[in-house]
Amino acid sequence: QFLCKTKRKKMDFLVNAVKAYFDRSWSRKDMMSLAPIPQNDRTSLNRVYLTLYWAMMCSSYGSFLHLFWELGGLLPVFLTVASVLRLHFTSPERVMKRVSLLMISAFFFGASVVPFTKYFFTTDQILGFFVGAAISIGGFLYLAMKTGERSIIYLGCLTLACFLMFSSIIVNDLFSSFIDSHTAHLMLKVATMQTLFIGYFVLYSQEILYDACFGNINAVNRTLTIFFHLPAVVIHATRLCLRVKTQRRPTHRIVLKVRHRINRKHADGEL
Repeated sequence: QFLCKTKRKKMDFLVNAVKAYFDRSWSRKDMMSLAPIPQNDRTSLNRVYLTLYWAMMCSSYGSFLHLFWELGGLLPVFLTVASVLRLHFTSPERVMKRVSLLMISAFFFGASVVPFTKYFFTTDQILGFFVGAAISIGGFLYLAMKTGERSIIYLGCLTLACFLMFSSIIVNDLFSSFIDSHTAHLMLKVATMQTLFIGYFVLYSQEILYDACFGNINAVNRTLTIFFHLPAVVIHATRLCLRVKTQRRPTHRIVLKVRHRINRKHADGEL
């Protein structure tokens, strides 16, 4: 009963959080609207997508260098903080300098976040996470450049997220003899985190289109907002995984004790 109550409280909290997010001036009907996006709003959205795509690519390259050349430690962390602070104090009129600082911070961020995931996951799955996120953003950018209907953009990228989920499950089933179960399970975790991030990105894209009606959108600031929500997704997924592991250990011990007692009773009965 206690577990049921806690689960109900968590579900109520999630439902209230979703309702609070949708308490905006736009609704779900606006997201599924078939009306074409105005040209100015579409240009702002494409600029944000393009900036975020290259930031993801820089992070993937930074994590790649860390995995193969051990480019990690405290130095990339300090360089990430320094570049973000420098970006914050740079004038918005100096667009190219801000974009360059954003790419530098994304590169060192990708190199500095890998040891964190290795500590929690004991594997280097963060590279696949950044690459998958970059591919997803590339899908957003491609659809935004090809069509002007937001419903096609959102549904197409959500379909991509579902494809990532099902492909990870298929790989888990078909190549289970070549890939150990631990690695396949972590691949499924990475695909799940990417799906959650794509769902969040769909909502934030609608927020960008709504704010674009009131003026120009700063692509660098919006990219920073989206980009630094990636660690929140990773940290939250890590907390859930650690919580599940800590909950399984006592139940596993109880099962072992019960089995031991049953075996002892059977042994005493035979004697």
